[in-house]
Parts: sequence; structure tokens; C-alpha cells
Amino acid sequence: MTPQDNELSISRLINAAPGKVWKAWSTPEHLAKWWIPDPIECKVIKLDLRPGGGFETRMREGNGDFKPHVEACFLDIVPERRLVWTTVLAEAWRPIEPWLALTATITLSAEADGTRYSAHVMHKSASDKRKHEEMGFQEGWGTTIDQLAAFVERQG
Repeated sequence: MTPQDNELSISRLINAAPGKVWKAWSTPEHLAKWWIPDPIECKVIKLDLRPGGGFETRMREGNGDFKPHVEACFLDIVPERRLVWTTVLAEAWRPIEPWLALTATITLSAEADGTRYSAHVMHKSASDKRKHEEMGFQEGWGTTIDQLAAFVERQG
């Protein structure tokens, strides 16, 4: 199997410095504003930015109950440059059975007067990659990056 068989990537240039993009990622109340495509509401439960730290969000549509969205564990954190997290582990490296097994690497690179935001997602299998594509990976993750860009650009 080649990497292309189980990996997806997306990238956008955001008109804000890496420090501003990092703040939007590393502050729970900021993350809640852009992490899930509108009009779905996001609630950040855990955002412990250290290796072994928990990452958990919930989502709700309309006035319904909040439902699980992401439960993950951070593997690597380099402030203002990189976040790596996986859904096959929860906080404190506890193994879990996710609804979709993946490891995501988010990189922030200074480019021109902004930040190149890149997400690289590795899946357990080619079938999991296809499942993620069919769920709308490019549209969903693209929308959230666009929301992130709008959020940080509004922050001035």
C-alpha cells in the first residue's frame, strides 16, 4: 500500500500571521467558533495541548443535544508550527475504538504575509480513507479552514 492509498490532504493560505492562527487553534473559545462547519455548533470539552493531552469536541444541530464529534490524543505540539493528534487514543494515551481511525498533522507555515495552513490525515486503511472522502473531507475540512481564516482576519 502506498501513502496515497490511505491519506488525504488539504491546504489554504490564510491572511494572518502564524501566531494568530495558533491562538485560534489553542484557545478553546476560539476553536469552538470555527472547528465545525456552520450552522453546526461546537463545544470544546478538552484542549490539552501537550503530548498525551486530550482533545475532545462535541457538536449539535439546532436545539438538539450535543453529540460526540472528536475524541483524540495529542501526539506532538510545536507552538505556532504543528499539532499532531490521533483518534485511536484518548487523553493519557488511552486506547479507544473511534468511529473513524485517523492521525492528523496540522502545520502552520509563514508564507508571504500570512500562514499556509495544511492538514494531512492518515487513515488506518484505504476503505477508511474512502469513507472520509465520501463524508465530504475536502468540503468539510475546507469549510472549517475558511471559517478559521474569516475568524482570524476579523480579529484584526
